[in-house]
Amino acid sequence: MMNRRFLILLLFLAIPLMAGFWAGYAVGTKHPSDESLYHEELPAATTAAYREGAERDSLADQLMAQRRNSITRAVALATPAVVGINVTEVREYTYRDPWSQFFGEDPFFNQFFGRNRTFRQEVKGLGSGFIISADGYILTNDHVAGNAKQITVTLTNKEKYNAKIVGTDQASDICLLKIEGKNFPYLRLGNSDDIIVGEWAIAMGNPFGLFEISDKPTVTVGVISAAGVNLSSQDNRYYRNMIQTDAAINSGNSGGPLMNAIGEVIGVNAIILNPSQNNGIGTNIGLGFAIPINRVKSVIADLKKNGKIERNFWTGLEIQTVDARVARYFGLSKPEGVIVSDVKPGSPAERAGFKPGDIILGINNDQVDNEDDINSLLIDARVGDVWKMKVLRDKKYLTMDLKLEKGSS
Repeated sequence: MMNRRFLILLLFLAIPLMAGFWAGYAVGTKHPSDESLYHEELPAATTAAYREGAERDSLADQLMAQRRNSITRAVALATPAVVGINVTEVREYTYRDPWSQFFGEDPFFNQFFGRNRTFRQEVKGLGSGFIISADGYILTNDHVAGNAKQITVTLTNKEKYNAKIVGTDQASDICLLKIEGKNFPYLRLGNSDDIIVGEWAIAMGNPFGLFEISDKPTVTVGVISAAGVNLSSQDNRYYRNMIQTDAAINSGNSGGPLMNAIGEVIGVNAIILNPSQNNGIGTNIGLGFAIPINRVKSVIADLKKNGKIERNFWTGLEIQTVDARVARYFGLSKPEGVIVSDVKPGSPAERAGFKPGDIILGINNDQVDNEDDINSLLIDARVGDVWKMKVLRDKKYLTMDLKLEKGSS
């Protein structure tokens, strides 16, 4: 009886001890089916590789964000409004008849073998342009399309349009075209007086006709290298206060936009300088020039209204560039300005008080070094404008007001 009770007591004491043992096993012992086996620590090399991969992904994300910057946004904004331009123009050539030397002035033979003969030839060319309004006005250069007989404009959506010339101006090298349609993408015109030397500059256009291959303009990027650059006149075109850029501009880029980093047009690409040529056509070496858009704005208004720029004013002045001899005679330290050689009776110049021998050194805020400077300033002049002239007379500096009056010299 006693043994039975003792066994029952042992049984009751053993049950809690066994329960604790099994509980401890369940908590602290690894079992093949234990899920923790799938989460044990990886080798150090594997962990480093995962960490490196995460850092690489993070860097890739940062670089991706940096790839999309102000320039890429400006290009995406502008691209649909940039166009390729193909033109056909008729050029007239004059040549000396080689047979004329054998017949002298004989009137009979000269009717068949005249001294000079002319012939016409169709010439194809290309350039760039950009749409400036939703109703299809397009800006380009006069030297691109000003003399064209036929003009075809190609958009980035591959659509082609026949364009007509609304007006063109050789002196400022600006031509305004029009295509029929509506809701065209267009570029916003900026403020070329607000440019900063060293800021980003984006040139877009159709160099060497590449637009025809891809239906997309070529993009080049540089900086504003200089502002207010005066270049020599070419073919009665005057390039004054030009914007210089090192963004690559090549043959075919003429007429395309030069933009700032927010996609505003600050100039119309017009000319490049290259040691191998002197006519504005050649290979880019980082010396490209654009016509400031603020000057272009006034030209656009006149071309829309009149189809041309009215410069039918006169001054009554006859001038010539001051050379070294004249500079010495008048006591100038260097040749500068233009000297008045004659004043027409009853002219605006006579009413302003000009006299032969006066030396004009400046007009408004622009310095005058030669006759070209005067002619280039006439680009922006209109009837009724008053020029404030800095004049040297008898070794004294004067300021004289000259009104540009309608008429002819």
